[in-house]
Amino acid sequence: MARILTGIQSSGIPHLGNLLGAIIPAIELSKDPKNESLFFIADMHSLTTMRDADALKENTYATAAAWIAFGFNTDKNIFYRQSDIPEVCELMWYLNNITPYPMLANAHSFKDKANKLHNVNAGLFTYPVLMAADILLYDAEIVPVGKDQKQHLEMTRDMARTFNHIYGNTLTEPEASIDKRVMIIPGTDGQKMSKSYNNFINIFLPDNKLRKQIMGIQTDSTPLEDPKETENCNVYKLYALLASNEQIKEMEANYNGGNYGYGHAKQALYELICNKYAIERERFNELMNNKNLIENELKKGAIKARKIAKDVLGRVRTNLGY
Repeated sequence: MARILTGIQSSGIPHLGNLLGAIIPAIELSKDPKNESLFFIADMHSLTTMRDADALKENTYATAAAWIAFGFNTDKNIFYRQSDIPEVCELMWYLNNITPYPMLANAHSFKDKANKLHNVNAGLFTYPVLMAADILLYDAEIVPVGKDQKQHLEMTRDMARTFNHIYGNTLTEPEASIDKRVMIIPGTDGQKMSKSYNNFINIFLPDNKLRKQIMGIQTDSTPLEDPKETENCNVYKLYALLASNEQIKEMEANYNGGNYGYGHAKQALYELICNKYAIERERFNELMNNKNLIENELKKGAIKARKIAKDVLGRVRTNLGY
């Protein structure tokens, strides 16, 4: 059995891009009986940029609710909140002491902000060490990452290798799983869907607000009566990611035939999302209206996660001489 670990930033309600690009594929991977999946909400990482305690708590609940609503099996797998596992901070300290400064100074997470050092806190600088502790604390074997996270995974492997060289075979070196097929989900303006671009679609909104977001998708000015091309149409691209083959063919025929406006296409996309994710939207709202259910799932996962963490940390402490 392979142990797979994935961390999810608690940056708010997951949008359609998060769902299609990360959450749904990860849940499908977790269904393989040969895999054991550990999914955690990285609420401690969020402190590098977030200062609002209430928002952090609400974001954590929303992130957890989305994963549960989309069917992550918390009985077969382990689902927990990073801040519920204090062992991760202890391991981070040990790793800090075998991690060279130049490695951290070369990390993308730091270099991207290095031109404004007054905005860089120690947490941001040591972000890769906490990420390494998140992984190494659970003997994770496989870590699915995007191309932008590959460097951090390599740093994690370096830290494990260095620790093992000094103190003996203690930590498991994880392998990166980079899916080259990972989808780039277009936002309402055609750029990659992202909260930072404010071009996202939140499928968990009430119907009227969701429809308003979809109606705001940018399109060209082709007249209603003219045929429309699909290749660069944001509405069509999103529709094609969600629809069945039959629905896609019908939409293509509508575009090619003329007398079919973008308003019609947006309405079709709205109806498709409502129908496709009706159960998940309902379940998400049930959970957010009863956060005790979310707490129970996270606490259940923390108990299982801490059992693994204590075993690994016990090896680490013994080999350190404590």
